[in-house]
Amino acid sequence: MYASIIVSVSASDVNKVFEYKIPDGLTDFIAVGHRVLVPFGPRQIQGYVIDIKNEVGYDPSKIKPITRALDVKPVLTAELIKLAKDLADYYVTSYISVIETILPAALKSKSKKMLSLSEDSTEQTEVIWHGMNLPPKIEVKTLSARQLAELKPLIRRGEVEEETIITQHTKKKYARALKPTFIPRGDFGRAYKQLELLDFIEQYDEHVLQSEVIDNGYTQGTINELVKKGYVEKVDVVSGRDPYKSRVFEEDLPKELNAEQQNAYDKISHSVDHDLAETFLLHGVTGSGKTEVYLQVIQKVLDKERTALMLVPEIALTPQMVNRFKARFGDDVAVLHSGLSHGEKYDEWLKVKNQQAGVVVGARSSVFAPVENLGVIIIDEEHETTYKQQDRPMYHATEVAKYRSKYYNCPVILGSATPSLESFARSERGVYTRLELNHRAVTKTLPETKTVDMSEEHRKGNTSIVSEALREAINLRIGRGEQTVLLLNRRGYANFQICQSCGHVPNCPNCDISLTYHKMQHSLLCHYCGYEAGVTRECDNCDSDDVTFRGTGTEKVEETLRDMFNVDIVRMDNDTTSRKGMHEKLLNTFENEKIPILLGTQMIAKGLDYPNVTLVGVLNADTMLNLPDFRANEKTYQLLTQVAGRAGRHELSGEVIFQTYNPEHYAIELAESNDYAAFYEKELAFRRLARYSPYYFHVLFTVSHEQVKKCLEATTHIHKELVDSVTDKAIIVGPSPSPIERINRQYRFQILLKYKSEPNLIDVLHKINEYYNERYKKDKLSLKIDVDPKYIM
Repeated sequence: MYASIIVSVSASDVNKVFEYKIPDGLTDFIAVGHRVLVPFGPRQIQGYVIDIKNEVGYDPSKIKPITRALDVKPVLTAELIKLAKDLADYYVTSYISVIETILPAALKSKSKKMLSLSEDSTEQTEVIWHGMNLPPKIEVKTLSARQLAELKPLIRRGEVEEETIITQHTKKKYARALKPTFIPRGDFGRAYKQLELLDFIEQYDEHVLQSEVIDNGYTQGTINELVKKGYVEKVDVVSGRDPYKSRVFEEDLPKELNAEQQNAYDKISHSVDHDLAETFLLHGVTGSGKTEVYLQVIQKVLDKERTALMLVPEIALTPQMVNRFKARFGDDVAVLHSGLSHGEKYDEWLKVKNQQAGVVVGARSSVFAPVENLGVIIIDEEHETTYKQQDRPMYHATEVAKYRSKYYNCPVILGSATPSLESFARSERGVYTRLELNHRAVTKTLPETKTVDMSEEHRKGNTSIVSEALREAINLRIGRGEQTVLLLNRRGYANFQICQSCGHVPNCPNCDISLTYHKMQHSLLCHYCGYEAGVTRECDNCDSDDVTFRGTGTEKVEETLRDMFNVDIVRMDNDTTSRKGMHEKLLNTFENEKIPILLGTQMIAKGLDYPNVTLVGVLNADTMLNLPDFRANEKTYQLLTQVAGRAGRHELSGEVIFQTYNPEHYAIELAESNDYAAFYEKELAFRRLARYSPYYFHVLFTVSHEQVKKCLEATTHIHKELVDSVTDKAIIVGPSPSPIERINRQYRFQILLKYKSEPNLIDVLHKINEYYNERYKKDKLSLKIDVDPKYIM
């Protein structure tokens, strides 16, 4: 028997399948999806079994054997292996990079797979275990093929269990427990509390956590007395890392659906009942009850004994979404996102792998969760660019979801109040089935929205970032005890420092970008490479002391608002949410302590649902309009509409104020009137004229090197390769410098390929990619190929 194996080496010349012989003792043990240790040159490295065959096409005597298995159960399913291969081909990346993206980080750390007797082991099993002279716990890779073969039926029956101990980032978590010995009782005399505690502990045949005993009112002294008398033993037991263990969730019962929601539910249910791989676009205004539709569809899927996958775009959205899902489905929910520790994420992943959770909720990478028998995949706020990975492998979660949907014959639901133009265009052509929710589920009307021209404000003498209309509206909410959400999509204190004598602006030495002033750290920071410089009161260029700061970020606005309104403020941006758990902590503080103002970047614009928020203000609606990207207008419209939807979601009516210097721009005007259809038509006309998506597909080539000349030579070569390989219907834009020409000491040049149909394109892309992988080895010239990019920057 032979195994086809992908080895854990990222080099391009190793991006292929290698054949290894399965040792005789492991032929019944090794399966597709197993991690194994194999000889590779002079080293022993990790690999993944992707196929098993009876013969190979060359001399078997030259094939090396697998050294040992690293797992008892395969970590990859056949479906995920096929998915990894398809994504590697489509997104022009290595097979191993996709596999390692699919698996949790903990498995890529140093880890040990341990076997031990389970609580269900029989006396016969214990005889076999001890007859092999095995210790209480034994590492899988130290077992011989004969021993593994002998233990395999015991593992299948659950009499021997497998445990992963992570030695790099985290270890299995243990907790102190108390185990009754059940020895005959002596005379307790007047020690009534000890007797009462012993009765309590003996209710548990195995053990009870010491923390639970103490929570029930017993003291450490009473526990120690029982241990001293031999009635109780202290033991350490494995305790799974559950980030929500201490939380209490109030039960949330299904709500009655309105006519629009019921229609959407019925159509999706038909797809679930008939095992159809159908993609739905659930287009509903903010507050229209999309989440309730999701929840009831998931309940239907669970009733059919299938599983559900729910994706959200931002980690900031996860706490509220988790609350709703835990309240509805309890412990049947597993949560996967980057805000968890490696250990927590691994334990949640294992919960899914072992089919102990029917519902998975998480961010982008959760689309690879090892769920089986999928019944539905839901992608909330489907328009968000965070669903597109910006590093290799540069996959898009929606495309992965559609792959998995076809494999399991289940529907995909794409939900949004502001769908991407591509998704809406597909629904217009019938590729997706569009379902409309045009009315809010609770309140009858959307919030009243108005636009303030900040140029006019300045002409009136108001130079503050807060217009008079917004100031009055905030004061009104403070007086009523209601809450306000303010958006400014720019963190830091000031955009840049400038010398008013010579005009010098300190730039990052590594990137072509000015440094942002952060007052709390009293430093100038680069938001691209992380470079940090101290703040000086003299100009580096002319030694003048006439140095000041220009522009406004969230840090400065927070200071301004405190002075203006004299109230508490919660600020949410990358600076305040970098530590674990801070998203949820800040949002809980805002809700539970009734803080008057929540100020933040775009992370607060989506998904948040608070009944007391009646005012939303956008301090600078123009932030994204001037980006050198063809999606700038679309992103502006989406952001404004989404944040406006945070106001008046329950009984109280809402108000929205946009502050802008471009009040007549159609993205802002149509966001004010919440007219998606008009925006779609207007933007589509621009896209058609400029020959962009959804009329054309795109591939972005970005070359980077420390020397400009090398970048220009490489992009010129790529341009020639494309001209020689694609049809004359394709459009090649470039080569040209990237909008930000230098990042982290690397100059960047790019080419944009636009096309409608290029049958040989994948082969062309792989050929170019392989050539520049070799170039990278020689002179560190890097090429990044982004298929279906979300940013042209």
